[in-house]
Amino acid sequence: MTSQQGLSAKALLAALAVVMVWGSNFAVIGATLHRLPPLLFATLRFATVVFPLIFFVRRPNVPWRILAGYGIAIGVGQFGLLFIAINGHIAAGLASLIVQSQVVFTIGMAMIVSGERLKPLQYGALALALSGLGVIVAHTGGEVSITGVLLVLGAAFGWSLGNMAQRAAGKVEMLGFITWSSLFAVPPLALMALWSEGWPAITAALAAATPAVWGAVAWQAIGNTLFGYGVWGWLLARYPATSVAPTSLLVPVFGMASTALFLGEALPPWKLVAAALIIGGLGVNILATRR
Repeated sequence: MTSQQGLSAKALLAALAVVMVWGSNFAVIGATLHRLPPLLFATLRFATVVFPLIFFVRRPNVPWRILAGYGIAIGVGQFGLLFIAINGHIAAGLASLIVQSQVVFTIGMAMIVSGERLKPLQYGALALALSGLGVIVAHTGGEVSITGVLLVLGAAFGWSLGNMAQRAAGKVEMLGFITWSSLFAVPPLALMALWSEGWPAITAALAAATPAVWGAVAWQAIGNTLFGYGVWGWLLARYPATSVAPTSLLVPVFGMASTALFLGEALPPWKLVAAALIIGGLGVNILATRR
C-alpha cells in the first residue's frame, strides 16, 4: 500500500471516473425500472457479470465463504434492496444520497472488530448525517416514503457488509473476485424475482425489452460493476482508505444532478439542505477517521 500521502494524479482521475459512473448510474436505474421489474433487473445485472467471463477468469485465492458473503451482500443486500426502493418508493437521486450512509455502517463495523470507540468529532458527524436524514423523512408523501428510506438504508448496510468481506479478502485480483463472487448473487436474486414478480411478468418484460434496456443491463454489469468496483478495489489495495473514501462523497452530487437532468427530478431547497447535511456529516466523519 502507498504511504499516507494523497492520491496520485492518475489515481485521482480513476477515482473521479468511478464516482461519476456510480452517480450517473442512478439515472440509468430509474429509467430502466420503468421497463424491467426490480429483482429481474438485478438478476440480469449480475448474470451478465458472471457469464461468459467466469469461463475465462481464474478464481482468486479467496475462501468460498468470503466470495459468497461478498456476492450476497452486494447482489441481494445492496442492489436487490436498492432497485426495489427506486421502483416507486423513493426518487433515484435521493437514493444516491442515502445509500452513502454505508460509510457510517462500514466504519462502525470496523470499529467493533478493532475494539475502537467513536472519537468526539464523529459524534458531531453522526448528528449532521442523521439531521439530513431527518429532513428527508420530514418530506415523505411525495417522491419519498418511509419504506423507501428503510430499503435504501438496508442497501447501505448490505454495501457495508460487502466492504467488510472485501477487506477480509485482502489484496486480490479484482476482476476475478467480482466475477466469481457475483456467481453467488444470481441464484437468490432469481428465486426472489420468481417468487415476488412471477414468471408471467418476467417473460413479458423480457419479450418487450428494447436494445436500450439491454444496453442499460450491460452498463450495469460492465460500467458500474466490473469497472467501478474493480477500479475502487484496486485503489483501496494501493492507497489508504482515508485518501480514497472522500471521493465517494461526489457520488450523490453526480446522482442528484443526473437524475434531475435526465429524469426530470426536482431539486427543491430541502433536498439541497439534506444533501449538504449528509455529505457534510460523512465528510467530517472521514476527517475524524483520518486524524
